[in-house]
Amino acid sequence: MADSAHSHAGGLIAGVDEAGRGPLAGPVVAAAVILDPARPIAGLGDSKALSAARREKLFDLIIERALAHAVVMVAVAQIDRINILQATLFGMRHALLGLDPAPAHALIDGTQIPRDLPCTATAIIDGDALEAAIGAASILAKVARDRYMQRLHASYPDYGFDAHKGYGTPEHLLALERLGPCPEHRRSFAPVRRLLAPRLFGS
Repeated sequence: MADSAHSHAGGLIAGVDEAGRGPLAGPVVAAAVILDPARPIAGLGDSKALSAARREKLFDLIIERALAHAVVMVAVAQIDRINILQATLFGMRHALLGLDPAPAHALIDGTQIPRDLPCTATAIIDGDALEAAIGAASILAKVARDRYMQRLHASYPDYGFDAHKGYGTPEHLLALERLGPCPEHRRSFAPVRRLLAPRLFGS
C-alpha cells in the first residue's frame, strides 16, 4: 500500500472516504485523514476487509498518530433532501474543510470529486486498498458510523440496528414490514418509500 502522507508540492496529502451509502437507515459518514510519516500505522486498508475488533484498534491509533483527522455525519433528513450521492460529496468536502493543518491535495476513494474543495484532488477507485491515508479515512468513517448505529439500537431495539447497521438484510426488511419506518430510515430509498406509500395514502 502506498504511503500517501508524503508532501504534495510542498504541502500535505489527505485521504478521504465514506461509510454508509447503501443502508436504508442512519447517516452517511465521511472522514478525512492526514497521516504522519514519522508515526506509521501498520495494517491500514479497506475497513470492510477488517474485523470489527481490528477496526476499533486501528481507529484509536489513527486518532492518536495522525497529523489531522475529521469525521462528518450527514443526517437522514439531508440524504432524503439532496440524495445519497450529493450527501456523500457534501460530507467529504466538509471533512476536508475540518482538517487542521489543511492539506494541499486530497486522495478521494471512488470516481467522483466534490465541488469547491479547499485543495486539489484525485479520485482513486478502490483507493482504500491502495492508499494508506484513504484506508485510514475508511476506518474512521466505518467505526464512527457503526458506533452511531449501536446507539441507535438503544432507541429502536426492534429493528436490529446493532447487527445489520441499517443495511437491507432479510431481518431488517422483515422488521420494516412489521413495524414500518422509524425516524432514522431513509424515505428516499425504495424499500422504505414502498412501505410508506400505503401508510400515506391509505391504500
